[in-house]
Amino acid sequence: MDDDQEQIVNAAACYIIVCSEFLKNYSFENEDEVRTPKKRRYWMNTFYKSRKRYNATNMLHDLNVDPSRKFENFCSMSSEDFEHILNKIGPYISKNDTNMRECIPIKERLAVTLRFLASDDSFKSLSYLFKFSPQTVSRCVNDVCKALILELKDEIKLPQNSEQWLKISEEFNDKWNFPHCLGAIDGKHIVIQCPNKSGTEYYNYKETFSIVLMALVDANYNFIFIDVGCQGRISDSGVYRNTDLWKQFENEQLMLPADEPLPAKTNMLPYVFVVDSAFALNKHMMKPYSGVYEKGNEKRVFNYRLSRARRVVENAFGILSSVFRVFRRPMLLNPEKVTNITMACALLHNFLRKSKTSSSNYCPQGTIDSEKDGEIIPGSWHQNHNNEASFLPIRRMPRRSPSDAKEVRELFTEYFMTNGAVPWQNNF
Repeated sequence: MDDDQEQIVNAAACYIIVCSEFLKNYSFENEDEVRTPKKRRYWMNTFYKSRKRYNATNMLHDLNVDPSRKFENFCSMSSEDFEHILNKIGPYISKNDTNMRECIPIKERLAVTLRFLASDDSFKSLSYLFKFSPQTVSRCVNDVCKALILELKDEIKLPQNSEQWLKISEEFNDKWNFPHCLGAIDGKHIVIQCPNKSGTEYYNYKETFSIVLMALVDANYNFIFIDVGCQGRISDSGVYRNTDLWKQFENEQLMLPADEPLPAKTNMLPYVFVVDSAFALNKHMMKPYSGVYEKGNEKRVFNYRLSRARRVVENAFGILSSVFRVFRRPMLLNPEKVTNITMACALLHNFLRKSKTSSSNYCPQGTIDSEKDGEIIPGSWHQNHNNEASFLPIRRMPRRSPSDAKEVRELFTEYFMTNGAVPWQNNF
């Protein structure tokens, strides 16, 4: 070892000795405070411990035996449907007890999720009612929505052959006097909080942040196709072109019926979907004429007949946001969770619409728009609906229409003025 290395070693040894002596003689000013460990946090908040005396399971039992139908109001479904859904999703949402604490029962997990969807309460507000933490409420909602999507996925499905499409067309003709109609398409922006590090990806034309819900509805206000989750910044025509519905249509996989003439007509006419002015006109998608026309004008009559058929999708959205009030305010969740919540609500909408025990409570008489002698009577969902809260309409944009699509629209217009006329159409 040379002299330089020896000096470095000696200097290091001296530094270690000095430091050890300093620490040995140093006295902490608040020695007791520093050395006393922090108080252990409660494993469970004292308030939540009252679950042992009275919990949500007891509450649901009391609501169910009450003769005033409080259970249906609380969960937005009958107790029979509640048990049916519980049996289907129970294996997916059940947890095991541990040595530290008992798990939340599956009945309470489903109940808190349904209450969250049916009200505009926050997770914190629901935690006081159900007596478990907001974080647990959040996990329950996410888990139950995923399970509902998995188990109720068959509630929303496209027709698999031309015969099923023709059945929908017959219902539109019988109920809404619009032949060759296969469904009504529309979309809504669901307002959310700005996702982290997303920039303007979800920033929409209303200067809020949103994801887009695009849906196809049959003549009975049921969803037969739904696409949700597209970023709000994408143009509405772009949203539709990104859906599986458009891709299947472009690839001729929808199995649509072959062109046929309208009753008492000879010209071959395709089967169509009805849309509003936000969409592009083509021979399979009928939109209204732009402009304002006087009463009795053939274009005004066509617009009335089309809007009459297209009203089913507006009513479907109206019922959805009227019953599931979670859509009445911006959702303070990330886009993935909002997508799951929206899909679960749409599936529950179809399930409850078809249910024998819940349909009358879910959609009572007077909820949906009706007509009397040609006069439109707005449904009760209009009174409870706030368009500026969370459900925003998609943007109207002018577009050029192809000549063959214009020809199809003119043939429908001619039919509505002749063989397909209804007595009250000239009143609008």
